[in-house]
Amino acid sequence: MEAKSSQDEYNQVKQDLQQLRDDLAKLTKVVSEDQKGNISSLRDEIRRESREVFNQAKQKGTETLNRAKDAGDKAVQDVEHKIEERPFLSIIIMFLVGVLVGKLLDREK
Repeated sequence: MEAKSSQDEYNQVKQDLQQLRDDLAKLTKVVSEDQKGNISSLRDEIRRESREVFNQAKQKGTETLNRAKDAGDKAVQDVEHKIEERPFLSIIIMFLVGVLVGKLLDREK
């Protein structure tokens, strides 16, 4: 009877070990799938935040470009207005600037 009892215990231990292996395999699979889900979620979050940062940078760049364009347009209008107010003085100033640039270019040769 003792031999049968030892054999039963051996079979029970064998079954317990197999059950433990199966449980460990299931646990490993669940942890692996969970990690894949976490990585996928993290990747999606990074993409979403990257798009948001890109859109903010694009918006700020557009706003800055518009401000620079407006400032340039205002400067051109101011110059046009000054020329309209004093056309003769503007022509003389442009002539003198041309002479000065010519002299500077002659020195370099």
